[in-house]
Amino acid sequence: MQKILMISSTLSFLFLSACATTPNNHTTVIQKANHQYEVTGIGKTEIIAKNNAINAANKTCKTSTTIVLDEKTTYNGILQGVVDPNTGKLIQAASNIFGKISGTQTDIATDEDYQTTLHFQCK
Repeated sequence: MQKILMISSTLSFLFLSACATTPNNHTTVIQKANHQYEVTGIGKTEIIAKNNAINAANKTCKTSTTIVLDEKTTYNGILQGVVDPNTGKLIQAASNIFGKISGTQTDIATDEDYQTTLHFQCK
């Protein structure tokens, strides 16, 4: 009985740790006319979304230089349309502070809150 409990605990730990470390930055690059490309990166913050999009663009260009022609970042989180973006950031920060003080998970941000779309070409 103890072996079964230990094996199931170990498997549960491995499964949960694998989920926690797997990045959620799946991006697809679309080739447009005139050797231009479009990619969308998503992330929990604006910076992460931009980095995910830039990383995918750089992988597409390989050894060439990535030239960003246009960039657009949008917020798609739970507070979209409820409050302005700056107030939403304050609410999220307050929620995180409350969670740390109370010892509970109160993060309202998800890994898909921000979306950055890049139009680029390789030269």
